[in-house]
Amino acid sequence: MAVTAPPESPPTGVPARTLVLAAGTFAVGTDAFVVAGVLPEIGRDLHVGVAAAGQLVTVFSIAYAVLSPVMAALTGTWPRRRVLLTALAVLAAGNAATALAPGYGWVLASRVIAAGGAAMFTPIAGATAAALAGPAHRARALSYVTVGLVTSTALGVPIGTLLGTVMSWRGTMWFAAALAAVAAAGVAALLPHVPAPPAVGLRARLAPLADRRVNALLATTAILFTGIYLLQNYISVVFEPATGGGGRSLAVLLFVSGCAGTAGNLITGAWADRFGPRRVITGVAVVLAADLALLPVTGTTMAGAAAAAAVYGFTAWGVMVPMQHRLIAVAPDASALLVSLNASAVYLAVSIAGGAGALWLRAADATSLAWVAAAVTVAGLAASEAAHRLTAASRTR
Repeated sequence: MAVTAPPESPPTGVPARTLVLAAGTFAVGTDAFVVAGVLPEIGRDLHVGVAAAGQLVTVFSIAYAVLSPVMAALTGTWPRRRVLLTALAVLAAGNAATALAPGYGWVLASRVIAAGGAAMFTPIAGATAAALAGPAHRARALSYVTVGLVTSTALGVPIGTLLGTVMSWRGTMWFAAALAAVAAAGVAALLPHVPAPPAVGLRARLAPLADRRVNALLATTAILFTGIYLLQNYISVVFEPATGGGGRSLAVLLFVSGCAGTAGNLITGAWADRFGPRRVITGVAVVLAADLALLPVTGTTMAGAAAAAAVYGFTAWGVMVPMQHRLIAVAPDASALLVSLNASAVYLAVSIAGGAGALWLRAADATSLAWVAAAVTVAGLAASEAAHRLTAASRTR
């Protein structure tokens, strides 16, 4: 018989329950990011260029950004475990369809299905973790869920990339489907019943967008992550001077970047509590922009590329938690909605970066894409400061 979790779960229960949800975000993150590591293999098999193969990332990201608030509204009256299990089933089915797809058009369509599952899972996983933990342990529970997503770049993506080299890119997609299936088994077996919260319609979900401060912060997220994903989406070709196009070497760089990203997510979260999120974002963005600008030089050898990948991973993932802090501070009562909208902004940035990167690669070489990413990151830093001034001005009124 299903047992409803009490409002205040004991501290010992938070990690075990939340790690089940982290397994799901690990599957989502692996699926979302692993395609970037096998773009050359996909292009060769489907007889399209790397830029066209990169649109698989773009389509996934646009679908996620659009479907995240829509799916949250449509499933608002469902028990949380049912939503999570349905999401993981859709994610697994979408990846299986990608692995079996006979041509480029079918692969594009299947990525929309997978994105629907991802968009359904991630925001609800965060809300469920918070509900299970209770107010006293909410931050710790949310950090576990986020670490699952970040860790996927350190483990899931390199393993998937290596599989794409040893087997084929279709084996990579079967791996992503298997991760979703394992996560679903864990949710079914270990997650207690969590009743649905009061229903929130799509109009109410988008209501915070009427706040200019929220819009400014969401724009900051979109611009910063466009710069970040200009590199991430095309990391296989940007680092080709160091890897020589070898999947094993690229897997090593992805592992280094992912480990650094895990550390960055945890450390910058603590820094945001101590020094304030705006200061952390400023410092991280400056270092990130410098790392990207120097990449055409540092990324020519494996040693230099590994160092650049470590700095990139730490700073790129170090932006996420401070940005969430700033949004929640603007409207604490709408925190769940704002986190969902922030996720949509991130995936909108992924899609913009995928399209813009494809256009750049048609006109210039891949190495110079890092300079474009650095310039966009500087623009994101300017947007962050503009959002700060707008927020500060509203407090003085």
